[in-house]
Amino acid sequence: MKSTFQNRLNSVLASVLAVGLLAGCSGGGAPPAGGNDSAPKPADNKPAEPLKLQMMVPSFADVPNMNDEYWTEWQKRTNTKLDVEWIPSGDYDTKFDLVLASGNLPEIIVAQSATRPTLLNAIKQGAFWDLSPLLGDFSKYPNLKNNSEANVWNYMKVDGKIYGIPRNRPLIDLGIKMRKDWLDKLNIPIPTTMDEYAAALKKIVDGDPDGNGQKDTIGLLGHGFLLADGDGSLLAAFGGLDPIFDKDGGLMKEAMTPQYAEMVAWLRKLYADGVLAKEFSAIKKTQAEELFATGKAASYVRNIWRDYTWEQDIKKVQPNAQVITLPPMKGPGGYSVQLATPFFGAMYISKKVPEAKVRQILDYMEKTTTMEYTDFNYFGIEGVHHKLVDGQPVLTDLGVKQVTTNANQVFALAFNNKMKVLNPAAPKAYNDAKLKETEVFTKVGKLNIFSIISSDTWTNVWPKFEKEWQSMVTKAIVGQISMDEYKAYVDKLNANPDFKKAYQEFAKAYKEYFNK
Repeated sequence: MKSTFQNRLNSVLASVLAVGLLAGCSGGGAPPAGGNDSAPKPADNKPAEPLKLQMMVPSFADVPNMNDEYWTEWQKRTNTKLDVEWIPSGDYDTKFDLVLASGNLPEIIVAQSATRPTLLNAIKQGAFWDLSPLLGDFSKYPNLKNNSEANVWNYMKVDGKIYGIPRNRPLIDLGIKMRKDWLDKLNIPIPTTMDEYAAALKKIVDGDPDGNGQKDTIGLLGHGFLLADGDGSLLAAFGGLDPIFDKDGGLMKEAMTPQYAEMVAWLRKLYADGVLAKEFSAIKKTQAEELFATGKAASYVRNIWRDYTWEQDIKKVQPNAQVITLPPMKGPGGYSVQLATPFFGAMYISKKVPEAKVRQILDYMEKTTTMEYTDFNYFGIEGVHHKLVDGQPVLTDLGVKQVTTNANQVFALAFNNKMKVLNPAAPKAYNDAKLKETEVFTKVGKLNIFSIISSDTWTNVWPKFEKEWQSMVTKAIVGQISMDEYKAYVDKLNANPDFKKAYQEFAKAYKEYFNK
């Protein structure tokens, strides 16, 4: 349905899309500083000692060498000494919860979700700094205000107070990948509907596309419970990312809606047809990446920028490989595009950090939340990590090695809507085409509002049911229970007084955050 929020979102998107292609760095000179560089210098005019920062962050690539060319330059430009604990992304949430439970927090810790129950509980127990008084009206932090997504600081609030520093991310991010060369080999048109997509996957798994004489190709690949990154893209096509209210006006959690059950029924058929990976609920992210990058699967939902990288990887074993992001496919309730939350979690500062250092941390974030630092983060040093080709920075071999996704993890970034589409290792023509192909995503995609709003009751109650619910979803998909049994189970949960109370809280939060 057309909402005030959607209108506002479209307005924000229109302004974001006006941002130009990420420019290359200007070379060895430091980017323009942030809004707090007027701070007094030491009396002897000697450079200030590097600010030592202790962080725990997720790792999405090989753990970097903090003394290599990229990280040496980053720390030089920011005048910092970074002590970073890199945790593999697939294990991060588990480690995050353990660290919170121990109380032994680093100075700065990244939460991958601003609504994670353990995080919200820790905030309410006073584990992190309330940044509201320090940020004030943002007059001292113009970069943090103006170079962030328009509403993101409002999304950071818990009980009206700001605790997290948002990690700005673009709205265009995830895409459903497909082996275009396999579609062509089997004379299958690019699917435009969810039914066509399912049929195409069935033909591929039955068609021995890699020519090895075995029926061993995975159709749809995911990681973690269900499909993890893929859930939202598919659910959007079933209308499950629209606000769904119960008869009492409560806002139902997306996984508890009839639309989610429709998606489960669709996946059940895919599983019966041998399309969905047999161990879909047990595959880890690193395993899924390896399976796709080595040509074992036809489709996988991940960041759009990965298309080029994985295409090059697959070409090592299947020289004709071509990986595309499918255009939005029509489903019974919408299109297969989930817009990313405009922040990938947030950074939280331990309450054990003295206030003076908290202000220094905010100064660091202010200084680096610019397009200049974001460009450097994306392309590194000209002549070392990238060279200009047709006016576009293209990573060198050293750049590919050192300027990885992990470079994003230690600061907030400046908001832009192209970062997860562009691949700095790809030719300009490739990137230009990819940008054009994905422009439509902002017009038809949906945002998962539950990545922003929360409910205390849900936070307290859901952990008691989550594992059981996951088990029921899995049983429904693999055929161990009927869809009627699954729906009856969900109906029982929805009748629970605590669930009803949570839905009322969600409805209140939705109105607060989105003026609905």
